[in-house]
Amino acid sequence: MRSRTLIRVAVKSILKNKMRTLLTMLGIIIGVGAVIVMVAIGLGAQSQIEQQIQNLGTNMLVITPGSSSSGGVSRGAGSFNRLTLDDAEAVERESLLVSAVSPVIMTMGHLVGGTGNWRTAAYGVDTDYQLIRDWPIASGRFFDQSDIKSMRKVVVLGKTVADELFPDVDPVGQRVQLRHVPVEIIGVLAEKGQTAEGNDQDDVVFAPYTTVKNRLSGRSFIAQILASTSSPEDIPAAQEELALIMRDSHELAGWEEDDFTVRNQTELAEAAESTTEVMTLLLAAIAGISLLVGGIGIMNIMLVSVTERTREIGIRMAIGARGSDVLTQFLVEAIVMSLLGGAIGIGVGFAGASLIGRFTGWATTISPETVVAALVFSAAVGIFFGWYPARKAAALDPIEALRYE
Repeated sequence: MRSRTLIRVAVKSILKNKMRTLLTMLGIIIGVGAVIVMVAIGLGAQSQIEQQIQNLGTNMLVITPGSSSSGGVSRGAGSFNRLTLDDAEAVERESLLVSAVSPVIMTMGHLVGGTGNWRTAAYGVDTDYQLIRDWPIASGRFFDQSDIKSMRKVVVLGKTVADELFPDVDPVGQRVQLRHVPVEIIGVLAEKGQTAEGNDQDDVVFAPYTTVKNRLSGRSFIAQILASTSSPEDIPAAQEELALIMRDSHELAGWEEDDFTVRNQTELAEAAESTTEVMTLLLAAIAGISLLVGGIGIMNIMLVSVTERTREIGIRMAIGARGSDVLTQFLVEAIVMSLLGGAIGIGVGFAGASLIGRFTGWATTISPETVVAALVFSAAVGIFFGWYPARKAAALDPIEALRYE
């Protein structure tokens, strides 16, 4: 029997019982739609995290305090802080692979001025910080070396802080009070958005690190040191170089462990991506259960169809149809039913992903590979679960089939 004829006969047979066919395909429709939606959510989350990692900075390396231990139990990263401005100067002076370095001093405080007051994090940084973070200025300017050396009382606001204190007004040139220190706003940064952890990167104030250290913080130790390389290829070597410089700066013996941590963007991105990949696979596996249930439904209906059409099968065999012809016919019916359900499921998946993105604000990404995989899997379900009923139909004895009532 020709392929076109087989498909036409299969479609005609399927359409004889429209409601039963629809209920049979429902498992495939739900399964394919669920797989597409779940994978779209996972890929969307992964894409969003990758974008947020990129927003952190350009070829960035982060030096943070190490961990301490008590009674043989580690207190966790950052619990033992020996980072100082001397370390940042050593990195800037001795590193051959790093193109920009900035210490980071953090303090919390109220910013008073404009329409009221706002509590936020104030960071003392160097001029290279803007380059490392790849953070453009929306208005005004970032501070320069003369501001650093003279410990000028100037600040640059993140967009959230600027919007809260000076809604619909450019705050550049305005004077506010940061804790007990009057400062001048010289710039507003462009919007960065949220981090992968959901923190608002724009809810921040930047000032020269010399100003923060001497007028606001007064602490000897700093929160972290940021650095960046000219190209991504230099990051691994620069990471090793920074570790050696830091060990020498802290005068650590060969047997002593690092009292700091050097991490790069690639490590952060890989950790985030591996998490989202596991989540995507888990969601797809859960949704795939619906496909399995749908396949079982197709097998059950095909078995019922074989029983109902036993006499028809006997007539076909009596006029010359071979067992392979009958097997092919029923197998094609199962595959057509699965593919039709898969096609409808793809439409449901696109609609579901779109609705979820619209009403929840989650990022969703549908890849062509997912759509193709869904169709292939639908066909595979039809073949796998349609084989046994088709084989049973082909094995019928023509005489017994003709006698069947």
